[in-house]
Amino acid sequence: MSSTNRPIRRALVSVFHKEGIEVLADAFIKAGTEVVSTGSTAKKLASLGVNVTEVSEVTGFPESLDGRVKTLDPHIHAGILADMTNPEHVEQLKQLGIKPFDLVVVNLYPFADTVRSGADEAATIEKIDIGGPSMVRAAAKNSATVAIITDPKDYALVASRIVDGRGFDLAERRWLAGKAFAHTAAYDATIDEWTSKHWPKPESIDVPDTDDDGNEVNAGKFPAAFTRTWDRSHVLRYGENPHQQAALYIDPLHQQGFAHAEQLGGKPMSYNNYVDADAAWRAVWDFAPQIAVAVVKHNNPCGLAIGATAAEAHKKAHACDPMSAYGGVIACNTTVTLEMAESVRPIFTEVIVAPDYEPEALELLQTKKKNLRILKVAEPPMTRTQFRQIDGGLLVQDTDLIDAPGDDPDAWKLVSGEPVDAETLNDLLFAWRAIRCVKSNAILLAHNQATVGIGMGQVNRVDSCHLAVERANTLADGADRATGSVAASDAFFPFADGAEILINAGVKAIVQPGGSIRDEEVIEAAKKAGVTMYLTGTRHFFH
Repeated sequence: MSSTNRPIRRALVSVFHKEGIEVLADAFIKAGTEVVSTGSTAKKLASLGVNVTEVSEVTGFPESLDGRVKTLDPHIHAGILADMTNPEHVEQLKQLGIKPFDLVVVNLYPFADTVRSGADEAATIEKIDIGGPSMVRAAAKNSATVAIITDPKDYALVASRIVDGRGFDLAERRWLAGKAFAHTAAYDATIDEWTSKHWPKPESIDVPDTDDDGNEVNAGKFPAAFTRTWDRSHVLRYGENPHQQAALYIDPLHQQGFAHAEQLGGKPMSYNNYVDADAAWRAVWDFAPQIAVAVVKHNNPCGLAIGATAAEAHKKAHACDPMSAYGGVIACNTTVTLEMAESVRPIFTEVIVAPDYEPEALELLQTKKKNLRILKVAEPPMTRTQFRQIDGGLLVQDTDLIDAPGDDPDAWKLVSGEPVDAETLNDLLFAWRAIRCVKSNAILLAHNQATVGIGMGQVNRVDSCHLAVERANTLADGADRATGSVAASDAFFPFADGAEILINAGVKAIVQPGGSIRDEEVIEAAKKAGVTMYLTGTRHFFH
């Protein structure tokens, strides 16, 4: 036996969730372990045959304040915090008549579960654990001589060590302590997320929040310390590439959202499947309440359309770029009908996601496309904050939504040509909404509420213009789809050359943010060709 092993002779157990505690009870009985426990945990252990000492017998003080005070007592915490390798600590415990603990087993009040249940503020506050985290942190701090267990998955391990008398060595106790600190850190981060939303700074406190440069900051949105937590849902086969490891984490306070998608068929989701399907899911909801379908490949749309039915929207979206749609992801913002499922059937598709499926549509997809990942997500996207990790830091921003002043066509400024008719204006509005989900530099051609050519992700806008026109005119059996279409640009044209490519291809109207120092040159090119141009004053970069 290692010299740092410490057998478990006395244990403190206080758990809210009792599942799996039977394995500990059996070990305590077999080893004759002295067990101290609280309230309902003590009753459960006693019912399993364990000889339990109630905490109140140790403290000489009853549980009080509706259970808010149970273990916050020196008779408990000195027994946890005494480093039994320190002779002075050992002597002090003898003088105080306090016995040390070798093991602490704790799991905490279900704060996140309570929030998700929709409980009111009073009930939520009561599930903010105080004594539990105190015991966990105390035992973790004193890992020199105490083993701390917070994960029920470790019950079988600790039970075996109790029965065989080994206990844990120092390295093992340190590892358990690390898990415990992570547990309480995540618990407090969850509370912080809830309080930051429900308890904002009142107007009566007029002390400004500032950054290191003295700039005033909205601390509710950008707190001084960003403490959020996510729980691991499951490990993925690999990341973007086979040599990269990956896992999915979920927000403990919310059970909605794309990360909680219900999979109704197909192979397990991959990292790339999640990225592409999430992008497609966001894209279709930019058009709600109109019925929309997006086809996405490598985090870029290769087709987007609005239709009177889901089947019509899908056929129009797929027609934009049938070649790229091979192996893509399909998202629909309404129930997938049998008619739409039949149009999807012959197309090799990795993922389909929708709020629901007609029973016949689901049966067809499940039986005829066994590898197709079929996802059901009941709620539209609700994320209002985006994160991107950079080396040594984290970038945080508002999610780009179609809610800026310039997203309203009533705010657009006509700078060239005649005002368009209602049908063309609808196509311009569609193109402007669709451009939000295209990687910059982005140019999008649209007709009849559907994309017909998309130029994305190029390092200059001229190349994006060429690409959009080329795709419009080469991916539909040679049909000239650029002529008579409308165009949208996610940012201004730095020179007239990009706009001239679109104009020369036959585009009849263009919507773009404006703001270039050469705006007049761009506008003049449109005027010369008699092409209508609107400026939005709003940009939709997507990097």
